[in-house]
Amino acid sequence: MHILQVYKDYYPVLGGIEGHLRLLSEGLAARGHTVTVLTSGRGRRDDLRELGGVRVIAAGRLATIASAPISPALLTHAARQRPDLVHLHMPDPTGDLALALAGPRAPLVVSYHSDIVRQRRLLTLYAPLLRRTLRRAARIIAASPAYVHSSPFLAPLAGRCTVLPYGIDLDRFARPDPARITAIQARYPGPLALFVGRLRYYKGVDQLVRAMAMAPGRALIIGADATVRRADLEQLAQDLGVAERVHFLSVEDDADLPAYYHAADLLVLPSVERSEAFGIVQIEAQAAGLPVVATELGTGTSYVTLHGQTGIIVSPADPQALAQAIRALMESETLARALGAAGRRRAEAEFSLARMLDRAEAVYAEALGREKP
Repeated sequence: MHILQVYKDYYPVLGGIEGHLRLLSEGLAARGHTVTVLTSGRGRRDDLRELGGVRVIAAGRLATIASAPISPALLTHAARQRPDLVHLHMPDPTGDLALALAGPRAPLVVSYHSDIVRQRRLLTLYAPLLRRTLRRAARIIAASPAYVHSSPFLAPLAGRCTVLPYGIDLDRFARPDPARITAIQARYPGPLALFVGRLRYYKGVDQLVRAMAMAPGRALIIGADATVRRADLEQLAQDLGVAERVHFLSVEDDADLPAYYHAADLLVLPSVERSEAFGIVQIEAQAAGLPVVATELGTGTSYVTLHGQTGIIVSPADPQALAQAIRALMESETLARALGAAGRRRAEAEFSLARMLDRAEAVYAEALGREKP
């Protein structure tokens, strides 16, 4: 089938949804489907190219307001598409509006990745269109059962929602370079708590820095962008007297990332807002056999990491509870290994790329009213 994927950003822009969309699109293309991604580019001019077997249309962007691209060209490109099925990834007010005004008349599948949490004014304006789009979607995808029931936009439509967890290339994180692992451990003697993600407000990295004042070992914080926020976090570490044990890193080569998971003793996901809808880094950690400490947000974080089975779940914005969980895993190698091994088994059973693609194809077939090919 010809599938049109729509979202505001795409590779080489890096992020959780962007990474998921790339894996989904390239995986479907490898299975013989024709996949087109319609997105907003970073420049004013349109950019059309093929990446990984996927046709990518990056419409010119005039500006960005409240994280939403302003891209009139998106409407023109939307009107030209003739797919069998449209897959819209939310939140994306720009793409949603373009499809509503000029989109192809094809069955619509919506992936609802997250509520809009911070841009409340934008949500006030966007909510009517968002609800309309959800109502007309043939199927709505959420990454976890908790998000279906906790989102005010999904809960009324729970009967039309399908849970489709994210999947990744597990092998990539299971077989790192042993020499690179040794080099990391030599430079940062453990035990090591690892954070991977963008330094955004909802990630709660400041809570991890505060927790390290009450926990042993070191924290490796691998975070992209937000230079000002990084400076604030570094100052916080200095003020708390943990600057020598809290290291802020930028991993330029993404291929190095698996080695950091294997060098560490645990992953920490200290998020504090519902903007953290799932936490794909938890799957990466599970693939590496690493236990996870995450926070309970009523979203998918505690669906990926099962408390007492593959990691430890604590309350958000509670650095003392975070520190206790970190200490428990650092001081008990037996516990850490047991949780990590269980996490690896869960990742293989639930979060593989092949399983995600199977589930996506099944949802598409259902939306088209036919059996899965």
